[in-house]
Amino acid sequence: MSRLTPPPVPFKLREMLKGYPEYLARLQEVLNEFAEPQSRVQPFDEAVWALQDTLEAFMHEAEAEQQVAESDNDPEAVEKAKEKTSLMSRASFKHRWIDDEGLEKYFAENKKAFE
Repeated sequence: MSRLTPPPVPFKLREMLKGYPEYLARLQEVLNEFAEPQSRVQPFDEAVWALQDTLEAFMHEAEAEQQVAESDNDPEAVEKAKEKTSLMSRASFKHRWIDDEGLEKYFAENKKAFE
């Protein structure tokens, strides 16, 4: 079977992270793995887990940026880093984006590719 079109980054995540195109690109890279047809027991769940892992990495990166800003005593950078940390924390909760129909529809429409 030929390569599929990759699944989309869930719309709610695209909205939440629209100010961070590099993070959206990284999420899409994670999902691109699922464009390769192969046997998977739970392809939708595997995609969700992969997104969650990546989002948690974003949160840890944001926390590290906040620590650097705090150690530099830069109030403006601290505030910006706190906002980013908060956003990444919210985005990492799958319940904020798991109900996105696009991702679930992708795996339903392509389920034969993962058998």
